[in-house]
Amino acid sequence: MGTEPRDAGFDEYVAARSGWLRTVAFLLCADWHRADDLVQECITKLYVHWPKARRAENLDGYARTVLVNTFLAEQRTGWWRRTVRRADLPERPAAGPDRESSLDLRRALEALPPRQRAAVVLRYYCDLTVEQTAEVLGCSAGNVKSQTSRGLDALRRVLVPGPVAAPGGEA
Repeated sequence: MGTEPRDAGFDEYVAARSGWLRTVAFLLCADWHRADDLVQECITKLYVHWPKARRAENLDGYARTVLVNTFLAEQRTGWWRRTVRRADLPERPAAGPDRESSLDLRRALEALPPRQRAAVVLRYYCDLTVEQTAEVLGCSAGNVKSQTSRGLDALRRVLVPGPVAAPGGEA
């Protein structure tokens, strides 16, 4: 008996969604090389659990959860801090017409703590609800709201020029 039934659909799924997974990983870790490592780890975990994964109601949600959990676990272990990162390797060019703003946003996002970054990426890039984000992160909806609010405040402080006025108040 071959491996065909166990692997049914895996190659097609990975071929179709690896670019999306790589983008989400990059938004989480802010490094294309590290994003590739995260995606590889995610794909390996998906393969190991493929019989369960392919039965998931939302396969993209399952894969995204595996990716975010892999990123957060990596943040806790600190192994990535011990690896040598070479600044002379070329980065993939930013897409879009306003490359400077894209780079500013990328740097600001990179400066956020891992859980705030994950909450912001899941809510605003992956377009998940508060409840869906809480499920992915394994925390309460209130925690997601708090992490997202703090993350957005930090991004505004870095990205908005000049003093930020409170609603109905003065700067």
